[in-house]
Amino acid sequence: MNLKVSEVFYSIQGEGPWVGFPTFFVRLYGCNLACKWCDTPYAREGQNYKEMQSEEIVRIWKENYPEIPHVTITGGEPLLQEGVFRLMEDFLKKRAKVLLETNGSLSIENVPEEILVVMDLKTPSSGMESYNLYENLSFLKEKDALKFVIKDEADLDWSLKVIEKFNLLRRVTCFFSPCVPYMSPNRLAELLLGTKKPLRLQIQLHKILNLK
Repeated sequence: MNLKVSEVFYSIQGEGPWVGFPTFFVRLYGCNLACKWCDTPYAREGQNYKEMQSEEIVRIWKENYPEIPHVTITGGEPLLQEGVFRLMEDFLKKRAKVLLETNGSLSIENVPEEILVVMDLKTPSSGMESYNLYENLSFLKEKDALKFVIKDEADLDWSLKVIEKFNLLRRVTCFFSPCVPYMSPNRLAELLLGTKKPLRLQIQLHKILNLK
């Protein structure tokens, strides 16, 4: 089964639980959402992609980066393609440590347990809040993570209410990313400190380093 692939590349993981690790990235093509502040529009419909088989992708990683265990599968929205499950299994068979980035609108129920899931909950400023699939929260494990992109204080207030409603701080790490330039990292840090809750600030390290 072929996968539609926007790009494969090697870089520093700039976000989430594995921030800072050298990582092999597989960016799959296509997305079912249209966030107002999307930073990867080139992975959406109407843009270029190439078709690749799972074995070919894994071989590129294994032959070129044999000492790099970290693999991130991202998008677009990876779960749109049925072949992503084969891809995850093929990487796991080669003893990769695999992270899946997903927008939270499609079920993660069948994602292999070994996969580290980093899932978005879309805040109101994205325009995609209604697509959040809240039943996914029951499938997240302690090792997994939730990501909230914060454009303004209304986004933060909304996020805090969701966290309280679903008792998320006892179940999963919650990462908060500033939507630059609307929300500065400094301002978001101040707001998070003001909550006096164990919320984790993240900035996109790869962009600070001018990396992909």
